Amino acid sequence: MTVSDRWLLPDGVEDILPPLAGQIESLRRDVMDTCQRWGYQLVIPPLIEYLESLFTGTGHDLELQTFKLTDQLTGRMMGVRADMTPQAARIDAHTLGQEGITRLCYAGHVLHTRPKHMLTGRTPIQAGCELFGSASESADLEVISLMLEALRVAGLPHVHLDLAHVSIYESLIGEAEFDRDTSAAIFDAMARKSVPELDRLLGDCPAGSAGARLRELARVSGGPEALAEARRILSGASDNLSAALDQLGRVAEMLERDFPEVSFGFDFCELRGYNYHTGLVFAAYVPGHGDSVAKGGRYDAIGSDFGRARPATGFSLDIRALVTLGERSVSGSKAVWAPAGDDAALEQVVSELRMTETVVRALPEDSGVDPSTRGCDRKLVKQGDDWVVQTLS
Repeated sequence: MTVSDRWLLPDGVEDILPPLAGQIESLRRDVMDTCQRWGYQLVIPPLIEYLESLFTGTGHDLELQTFKLTDQLTGRMMGVRADMTPQAARIDAHTLGQEGITRLCYAGHVLHTRPKHMLTGRTPIQAGCELFGSASESADLEVISLMLEALRVAGLPHVHLDLAHVSIYESLIGEAEFDRDTSAAIFDAMARKSVPELDRLLGDCPAGSAGARLRELARVSGGPEALAEARRILSGASDNLSAALDQLGRVAEMLERDFPEVSFGFDFCELRGYNYHTGLVFAAYVPGHGDSVAKGGRYDAIGSDFGRARPATGFSLDIRALVTLGERSVSGSKAVWAPAGDDAALEQVVSELRMTETVVRALPEDSGVDPSTRGCDRKLVKQGDDWVVQTLS
């Protein structure tokens, strides 16, 4: 390794410098404040955990995204978190162990073995909320509404929300009774929306069968007309499929009422994610960005895997991505420049100003420096016996 190579960072890993770092931190605070105003309590899970805890109930995708290392104290395998949702589920099940409704929120770095797509890095700053203890539709609505409110805070324009229901796919794939390898191939093709592969895998299924319905649903997405088309395709199917479609319709109607600026759609075979969702799922998109900016859904199964069956729903988003995509203006003036010196009156004024302002104190090496190059738009000057703030000319 050469001297210059020592300062290189791994691909997908970056330093976050001013002013971007300040913008990210400002949004993180505002999103967490918003969540807490909705009754969600802040938790700070550890960066690393034993693999058994990180992977409980989460499926294979999360395991592939997780960096693994050996604990030098115990010899057990640990992982660097790639998603904070399982950690929140563990906290609810074992650390808190509360009865009734529990609302948790969190924000922090996660680490991925590979970027999710070409526009993201491997160290997202994930924020999210999880609601435990309620299987009601009202809980799903609350979580989706809070996610959309967080996107409002981030200043994202033209948000589009896709709604889906995992039980539709699960019911049809269970009814079809494919072998394990075929089911895995169908799941993979469905998650990638690869219609040609689905035609090859399901093309021989007779009309009206579960396999044929899956193949038709893979082509259906859009607004209210898509919901009507899904009802046609699933006509005569089981009651739980009808119930899932009814729930999607009700949720969309209530969200349209409360968020008229958001466009809504349906995607009946949405399977992207970490494979632990069990019911209503959702994802938010903005034009020009190929991946969702926020997503979530119901994941009742994880609680059972942790030994405490608890219905759960939640969402997560990437603070770093939202700062890049949003049209958010960070208000507030720049700093005040204070000259060097040991004047007691100056020290008192600087201390008072720092209660509400940023004050940059000059050092001996700053002689002749233009304060504006230090991010200052005002300066302290002495007028008679008093120190006053003046705008830089």
